[in-house]
Amino acid sequence: MKNKKLLAAAMAAVMMVTAGCGGQKQEETQKAVTSGVENRESDGTSASEGSNEEKSSQEELEDVTVILDYVANTNHTGMYVALDQGYYEDQGLNVKIIEPTEGATATLISVGKGDFGISYQEDVTVALASKDPLPIKAIAAIVQHNTSGFATYADKDIHSPKDFEGKTYAGWGGPGEEAVLKAVMEKEGADFSKLNMVISDGSGFAALKDKADIMWFYEGWDVVKCKMSDFPINYMELRQLDQRLDYYTPVIIASNKVLEEKPEMVKKFLKATAEGYEYAIANPEDSAVILQKYAPDYPLDMLQMSQEYLSSKYMEDADTWGTMKDSVWDNYTEFMNEYGVIDKVIPAADCYTNEFLPE
Repeated sequence: MKNKKLLAAAMAAVMMVTAGCGGQKQEETQKAVTSGVENRESDGTSASEGSNEEKSSQEELEDVTVILDYVANTNHTGMYVALDQGYYEDQGLNVKIIEPTEGATATLISVGKGDFGISYQEDVTVALASKDPLPIKAIAAIVQHNTSGFATYADKDIHSPKDFEGKTYAGWGGPGEEAVLKAVMEKEGADFSKLNMVISDGSGFAALKDKADIMWFYEGWDVVKCKMSDFPINYMELRQLDQRLDYYTPVIIASNKVLEEKPEMVKKFLKATAEGYEYAIANPEDSAVILQKYAPDYPLDMLQMSQEYLSSKYMEDADTWGTMKDSVWDNYTEFMNEYGVIDKVIPAADCYTNEFLPE
């Protein structure tokens, strides 16, 4: 990829900023959760007795840590609902959801820093195809279809990858980013070498006016922000540009060690998590209110608009939440192999499993 040195420096800077903000925000979130717990109805016991009973109950729960892929957002709503509504506690689990502060989530999960993590099909496949494969596996798809695409400022009259020639794309430097751009441009008969690729400066959608021409957006988040700000864009959905790009993003991952040593805990976690996402599907507005408790920096109307969109996507075309298919994994794995993102094809069975999902 072009500007590799710039990419490395930029990614390092982003990691440092995210680390600093993530840790502080998580601490504030934990304090908010603690102070916001509702008082139980009085049963005649003293405050100290109630506190001791609660402490004893907490000690009986199994501690579980979930590491997010980024800051809390509507991709994660089902987990926060499960936490808030006591679904995890009903399964005997004391779940703590944290933001990544020490590196890539897949790596942290592989070395036991957390029990579960939020990742992407692309990252899982790359991790398994590397010279030193990470001992991880995807265990649930949070969203059934890829809800991302390319966005351009409406006034620039860029409507398809054919129009990308001579333009500037601002991205984050993901392993498959260049491959995707090359594929969709070549499909339209465009010359990929005429696209200028740079690292985004983090200024958001406004950069499409004068700093860049094309950016990779998530419809349930970035496109919602544009709508709320009356910022006009042209949006090209990836799965419509190439069906091989309809991969799972995001997914829940776990280490092989956790799957082998704690299968019942994994099943309990996914049962409660599925209940959380089912609640979010049925109650998008209420679940957005719940999410805002843990992500207070975002306006409620923005979260509700995002939630309204994503709630219809969690189980789209699926009978149950979280299930995955070989065909989706194989299609994108073959795509990454064809475009040199990975140098060998990894069988779908090595990448994911549905065996821990509730029946």
